[in-house]
Amino acid sequence: MQGFKQGLCLLPVFLVICSSSTFIISYVIAVFRHDVDVIFPYISDTAAKPPESCIFGLMTFISACAGISTIYVRYKFVERLSEDTLVASPCLNKMALVLGMLSCLGMCIVATFQETTVVEVHDVGALLFFVSGVSYTIVQVVLSYHIYPYGSSSCVFRARVVIAVLAVLALFPTVICAFFVTPTTLHRHTDDKDYPFHLASAACEWVVAFSFVFFFLTYIDDFKLFTLHVRTELEG
Repeated sequence: MQGFKQGLCLLPVFLVICSSSTFIISYVIAVFRHDVDVIFPYISDTAAKPPESCIFGLMTFISACAGISTIYVRYKFVERLSEDTLVASPCLNKMALVLGMLSCLGMCIVATFQETTVVEVHDVGALLFFVSGVSYTIVQVVLSYHIYPYGSSSCVFRARVVIAVLAVLALFPTVICAFFVTPTTLHRHTDDKDYPFHLASAACEWVVAFSFVFFFLTYIDDFKLFTLHVRTELEG
């Protein structure tokens, strides 16, 4: 427990716990109320009806705020390393920041516009979240390669590579199979023609989401190495 008091490592821990709880709690409530099927509903299906939609929206907003903070802190960490060592590209670091912020924006859009109300906006938000989030992990892997051995260890770097590869491999069937799924109801039947596509798309969606979330666990060791301070300056 003492190790989690070092630096800012509690920030990614809070982000992962809050984000994971958001998905799991909404799923459990939706299944308990028989609003969705037990076997791999879409994440959005678990937040389509109240009260789970209300809980999902609130917790997603909190997760997005924690995500923005974590992504910004990671950006400042790499920026500080670049000032001292010149090992990382500032443009690549800024690209990661933008992609991370876009993924958080996508999270907020998904939570605000449920799939049963404004489908088009919801789908745009989901696509923004997944594509930007996976792209963010890829850019961070590249940055980690350049800044090694500063910051994280080789084990952490390999873990980031594995998670990023897993997210990329799961992203393609998530998006491609979704085009063959006919929007009907929140309940699916095994004899539906599009059921195999739904099952593949939904299962891979869960993999992508948790891969992106757990990627932030690899920041714990890095965030133990530094702190951020806010300085107030009065002019005049």
